[in-house]
Amino acid sequence: MARPKAPEDADAYEACGRCGEHRPVAARWPDGLICQNCYRKAIRTSGTCAVCGHVGILPGTADDGPTCRTCSGVRINVDCVLCGAEDELYSQGRCWSCALSNYVDTALSAPDGGVPAQLEPLADALKRMQRANSGLTWIRQDHVQATLRMIATDGTITHEAIDELPKSRTRDFVRGLLIEHGVLPRRDHYLAAFSEWLTQIPNRVADDEHRRLVDRWIRWSFLRKFRAMDEVPRNAFLLAKQSITVGVDFLNWLTEHHVTFVDTTQGDVDRWLTSGPSTRQFIDRLIPWAQSARLINRDLIVPRHRRGTAPRMSASDQASVTERLVHTDELSPRDRAIGILVLVFGQQLRKSLELRWSDITVNEDTVCVRLGSIDLELPPPLDAPWRELLAEPVNLRTASHPSSDWVFTGQSPGRPIDPGHIATHLRDVFSARAARLGALHELSKLGPVPIVAEALGYSSETIEAHRVDSGSTYAQYVGAVRRQRL
Repeated sequence: MARPKAPEDADAYEACGRCGEHRPVAARWPDGLICQNCYRKAIRTSGTCAVCGHVGILPGTADDGPTCRTCSGVRINVDCVLCGAEDELYSQGRCWSCALSNYVDTALSAPDGGVPAQLEPLADALKRMQRANSGLTWIRQDHVQATLRMIATDGTITHEAIDELPKSRTRDFVRGLLIEHGVLPRRDHYLAAFSEWLTQIPNRVADDEHRRLVDRWIRWSFLRKFRAMDEVPRNAFLLAKQSITVGVDFLNWLTEHHVTFVDTTQGDVDRWLTSGPSTRQFIDRLIPWAQSARLINRDLIVPRHRRGTAPRMSASDQASVTERLVHTDELSPRDRAIGILVLVFGQQLRKSLELRWSDITVNEDTVCVRLGSIDLELPPPLDAPWRELLAEPVNLRTASHPSSDWVFTGQSPGRPIDPGHIATHLRDVFSARAARLGALHELSKLGPVPIVAEALGYSSETIEAHRVDSGSTYAQYVGAVRRQRL
C-alpha cells in the first residue's frame, strides 16, 4: 500500500521544484526544493540515464527522461556498503536486498548457525525477491520469525512436522513457500485442509454413540470419495464442511430433545427443518446415507434443495455492468477480466480463477481464451484487460509466485486468488452467482446445446437445463431451422 501524502500547507512549506505542491521538504537539488514524495520517487527510479547511458539510480530529470547523479548534479547516497549496488538504502548503508538477506539468514539458521541445506532453496528465493521491501516487511514480524525458527530447528522438514506447529495463517503461508520452492512435495490442498478440519469434529458431538456414527459417516461418504479424486475441488470441500456441520447440529439437537438417532421420526425431522434456517436441509446428506446403511427409519423424507431458485441478473443489468467494466477504469484490469468471464461467458468464479496463461493467446490482432475445447476470440474492448494483465502481471515480484502460470495469482504461494475473496471484493459491483446465472440464461438461447456447452466448458445437461428454464429447448430450435428451410 502506498504511503499517504502529507497534507499541503502553503504557509509552512515552499513549493516543490518538481510537483509544485507545498509539502514537507526532503532535500534541495539543482531543480529546487524537493518534497518528501518526489524525493522517494526519485531514489526509487532506476534504469538507463537519458544523457550518458549509465545504468543505476536516476534521481534527475531532463527533457529526454530520467538522468543519473552525475548528469543531474543530484547528490544522494544510494551505494550499498555491502553489495555496492545503486539502490534505495534501508539502514546502516545497506540496500533493502542486503538487509533482507541478513534477516533471512538469521531467521532460518539452525542451532549450528547455518541455514540447513534443505531450506536453502527457500532462503535463496526470499533473498532474490524483486520487491525486497515487501519481504522485509513480512519477515521482520515476530510471529513470522518465530515460525521460521521453529522450522529451521526442527530437523527434517516434512508436512507432518509442519502440521505439528501451532495452526496459523503464517504456518500455512510458509508451507506454501516450502512447496513452491521444492522443499516439500505438493499435496492435495483441500484434502489436507479437510483432514485438518475434521480433527475438531469429535469434540463438537455431544453423544458418544453419535460420535461413532459421525466418524463412520465421514469415512464412508466423504473421505473415501475425496481420496479417490485426483484433486478435491473447492466446492466439494465447502459442501462437505457444510453438510457435516449441519449433521452434527442435528444430532446434538436430537440429544437435547432426548431422541435417539435410530428412533428419529418424521415429526422430529420436520421440527428440525422448520425451526431454523434453510441450511438445515443439508441433513439430506446424513439421512439418506443412514437409511441406506439401515441405521434409521427408511421412510423419512428430507426435502431436497430446489434448483433454479437462486436470484438471476437480468439482461439489462448484465449490459449495464458490462458497460461499466469495459468502458471505465473504475476497476483494475484483473477485476475487469474476471468480470468479463462471469458476465459475458457465464463462467464460475472458481473455473475463471484457475485459468493459466497457456489457456490465453494474445497477439497484435486478437486475444483468445480457451474455456471449453474452443478458443473464443475477445473483440475490442473485451480484450483490453487481458493485454494489460500480460504487460503488467500481478503478484510476481515476491517469493510466492517466482514462475507462476496462473493468470490471477493470489496471495497464497503457488495458488490463484481464492474465489470467496474475489466474490466479496466484487460484491459492490455485481453478485458473481446472479451474474453467471443471468449470462447462462441468455447464452443458452444462442445456438444448439452441444455447441454452446463445448464453447463454454459446461456439460450439455447444464446448458439444456438453463435453456429449458429460459423457455427455449433444443428441439424448438431444430424445429425452427427446419421450418426456415421449407
